[in-house]
Amino acid sequence: MARRSFRDRFFTPPVARAMTSPLGILLAGAGAAIGIVAIGPIGAVLGVAAWGARVLVAVPKDPRADRIDPFTLNEPWRRAVQDALQAQNRFREAISDARPGPMRDRMDEIAERVAFGVNEAWRVARQGQSLVAARRRIDTTEATQELAEMESRAADPASAGSSVEQTMASVKAELAAANRMDASIAEARDRLRLTNARLDEAVARVVELSVAADDVGDLAGLGDDVEALVHDLEALRLGLEEVDRPSPGMA
Repeated sequence: MARRSFRDRFFTPPVARAMTSPLGILLAGAGAAIGIVAIGPIGAVLGVAAWGARVLVAVPKDPRADRIDPFTLNEPWRRAVQDALQAQNRFREAISDARPGPMRDRMDEIAERVAFGVNEAWRVARQGQSLVAARRRIDTTEATQELAEMESRAADPASAGSSVEQTMASVKAELAAANRMDASIAEARDRLRLTNARLDEAVARVVELSVAADDVGDLAGLGDDVEALVHDLEALRLGLEEVDRPSPGMA
């Protein structure tokens, strides 16, 4: 996962709450008052320093990046992550010879977003593998046969509202869950293939731009495309997590 700058971590709700907390302001004021009485005007500085220290403590720590290890995955997830990592390395190599300056700085920023996207692809692949394992625990063949038998029995008016109908509802829910998982697994595989194709395209473009671009603005399209790729992967990962989350009453 790409690391956040101190500025990004500073402008967050926890820090805002620490800065405006009545308790924090009161403690700072009390500290300043006591300091002034004890050691003079410099005590006010110490009071402000104490308040600042409390605010700094509230700054969220940057989470450690996941260690990406494709060999912990089965196919096709392993190959998808390996391809993404190779594309990231080629992207870095393509900008390594660029001259220092605004162009190189912008390329480095885009490379950080590529790294973030590759980490999201890694998380998608792990989630996809988890879904495959969960899907294997659902025997849809047996459930379909069981449902057909119960449907023939449910035709009897005497069975209305019986345990047979309730069991049918449960089996249908099980089959629906299996279908959603199948669709999500297929989407994850397809989207990861598309991700790697888009990463390869980004590598080709940055190779071209590294020698042909004259202005930072020439990188705008590449930056926008990489950002769109990252957002798509984030949305896919969140969607997969929702599918993998047990439904109420099914845990």
